[in-house]
Amino acid sequence: MLDTMTHNCIICGQTKEYGIIIISEFICEDCEHEMVQTDVMDAKYSFFIHQMKQILYKKDA
Repeated sequence: MLDTMTHNCIICGQTKEYGIIIISEFICEDCEHEMVQTDVMDAKYSFFIHQMKQILYKKDA
């Protein structure tokens, strides 16, 4: 029996199994997909940038 590991997504805050880890923070597959599909002119783009900055702030802390 495989033990599945879950992580909290730094973007949406949900607990998911699959996604990517950047430095030490997890981004779920759903958010990763939405981020790469979002146009830079979309209002949600700045939200993604804000959430991603948390990775750098936590790294420097």
